[in-house]
Amino acid sequence: MRTIVYIDGFNLYYRMLKDRPAVKWVNPLLLAENVLQAGHVITRVNYYIARVSARAHDPQAPARQATYLNALATVPQIAVHEGSFMITEPWMPLALPPQSKPNGYNWNMPPPSVVKVVKSEEKGSDVNLGSHLVRDAFTNAFDVAVVITNDSDLVEPIRIAVQEAGKRVGLLVPVKYPNQSLMGVASFYLRIRPGHLARSQFPATINLSDGISITKPTSWV
Repeated sequence: MRTIVYIDGFNLYYRMLKDRPAVKWVNPLLLAENVLQAGHVITRVNYYIARVSARAHDPQAPARQATYLNALATVPQIAVHEGSFMITEPWMPLALPPQSKPNGYNWNMPPPSVVKVVKSEEKGSDVNLGSHLVRDAFTNAFDVAVVITNDSDLVEPIRIAVQEAGKRVGLLVPVKYPNQSLMGVASFYLRIRPGHLARSQFPATINLSDGISITKPTSWV
């Protein structure tokens, strides 16, 4: 079966990778092959992500992400589709009683009812994934599509591909309890487990034909 994999990169990251640094160096093509059952011939992996910006708490994050995206570029079947981040500083109401990290922050009493916050929003990735899925379904680009996500924003594109284009669309879910709305429209689902990630890693060093090498970030141990 001709199979295209569509990966919601941030959903996978926050659901399974953020707290597991040792498996962040994952090869998405190998991951899909390790989770899917026999009979799937993966023709393309579409990976949807946005470039992170340097923040005070982790200024090396953009460099690590760039290294990982360079690793993805070594796999011919993988196509990276980049969205963008919008960072704003809106005024927002403060929850009462207020909470803080670290705990024990000394709020002025009484605390303010409205505070200015730094808000970052990813733009484009969900729209791009859903649009590409629907386009590929109606152009017969695949026999089976597989979406790695647990984001209910993708319910309608999956429903259209299944019910209106007549295609099989499965979920590879990165959580123990999948979103029920997604389950209601998908043709099937399989759960990604930590063992799948461990078996789907790039080599620690990837040597390119021009003599340059790509090395797994040292903090991903």
